[in-house]
Amino acid sequence: MFANLTSSLDFQANALVLRAERQRVLASNMANADTPGYIARDFNFKDALSQQTKTSDSELSRAGKGLSLKTESNMTNSRHLPLSGLSNSELSGGNAMGYAVQTQPSVDGNSVDMDRERAAFVDNSVRYESTLRFINGSAKTLLSAIQGQ
Repeated sequence: MFANLTSSLDFQANALVLRAERQRVLASNMANADTPGYIARDFNFKDALSQQTKTSDSELSRAGKGLSLKTESNMTNSRHLPLSGLSNSELSGGNAMGYAVQTQPSVDGNSVDMDRERAAFVDNSVRYESTLRFINGSAKTLLSAIQGQ
């Protein structure tokens, strides 16, 4: 019975972890906008969330502690800023992190489109905030039910 009460909170907690990870990825892309040869990264949130909800509770508790990405496999150049957070395999079976499609060719080989990154960053921020509000509302509802009000 307790699992039924917390299942929606578990789902939202997983979504919150992935939203925070996507925020880090997008921030890293924007930070490397002027780095020659940097290739923008992103991941499919829907696929990552469906994979994350299928994992065991022990893996979820580990994921919430902010594991580090392996910088050797996630950096296209040693001079790029490192990206920390969940590893590729923890996002979705090892193939979640991908490279963003380059919309405009650049002379230095950088694929970061600042307009796209800013829009994705703001969209993700709004969704992160709405997830927090949903969790807060659910917690208040549960507390009200427990207190009998």
